[in-house]
Amino acid sequence: MEELMLSESEHRLMDVIWRHAPIESGKLVKVCEAELNWKKSTTYTMLRKLIAKQMVKNEDSLVSVLVERDQVQMFESRRVVKRTFGGSLPSFLLSFLEDKSLSDSEADELIKIIEDYRNEK
Repeated sequence: MEELMLSESEHRLMDVIWRHAPIESGKLVKVCEAELNWKKSTTYTMLRKLIAKQMVKNEDSLVSVLVERDQVQMFESRRVVKRTFGGSLPSFLLSFLEDKSLSDSEADELIKIIEDYRNEK
């Protein structure tokens, strides 16, 4: 699963690719120049890293996604909870909410998510 761990720059490029894929590599360079202020060489260096991690493929100058955003989000969130909170989701939520308040609709949404999860198991 280590291949789903992305550096900040890799994540920024993946965000662009997820929003625009499939995208021609030349157009990707232009989008990255406009959105990220990256040079062509930076975009291609980062693209090669993502290809090596099998996150994307570049065939006939067309960049396509191999790993969807939700897979990376799930990996990253689980990694944070495990590393920082010893795998305790309640500890994570308590820490996250410590200086915030939930609206009634947000609380209801969280309760519904938990109830739906319980019913699936």
